[in-house]
Amino acid sequence: MQKVKTIALKKQILDDNGREADALRAALKSKGVFYLNLMSSPGSGKTTLIRETAKWLQPRYRVGVMEADIDSDVDAAALLASGIESVQLHTGGMCHLDAAMSRQGLSALGDAFDVVILENVGNLVCPAEFDTGASACAAILSVPEGDDKPLKYPLMFEQVDAVCVSKVDTAAYFDFDRKRFADYVHRIHPGVPIFFLSAKTGEGVAEWVTWLAEQIEGWKGKADEQKN
Repeated sequence: MQKVKTIALKKQILDDNGREADALRAALKSKGVFYLNLMSSPGSGKTTLIRETAKWLQPRYRVGVMEADIDSDVDAAALLASGIESVQLHTGGMCHLDAAMSRQGLSALGDAFDVVILENVGNLVCPAEFDTGASACAAILSVPEGDDKPLKYPLMFEQVDAVCVSKVDTAAYFDFDRKRFADYVHRIHPGVPIFFLSAKTGEGVAEWVTWLAEQIEGWKGKADEQKN
């Protein structure tokens, strides 16, 4: 009897996407464009933090935003109303963005930007599995979600270059222990920077943006080295 041929579709999809992501990353680096993939669950405050981050960065960089969602253009409209150039990406029911979708979104956004921020589809599972071709990735967790989420969604916290804890101004109303959270995160990803912040009060935003600006300058420095 002929042996059944088995194809690991998920592995093949991830491998193909990885190659596409590497190619996109190289293309962006050659242009000196920094691309940040921002991931979190729904309602964590991604759009608000992006708005505040863009305001801090705009005096120095040209910032564009890609808003990914299954449907609606609420987030992109909110950013445009704040004077931040953005495009809405509809994933057609998919719960994540991949490298090919990123390339389409970047093409629609145009080439007039030094920094592009992606607000990925809201969940802590699928986006962590797919490389978007980003220069760096960050995760946001809001205080109301609880400090145990790194234990429940380890891949997300393992994959990112930084972790933001939003809505710290609500800490008095929730059982959220900063030290316990940091311990959980560093158990999964030792040394990853964690920023406790509130876009509403401004607490911690400067520290987050300072770190991000350092990543942007480091990325652009590598791009300059390639040109020389």
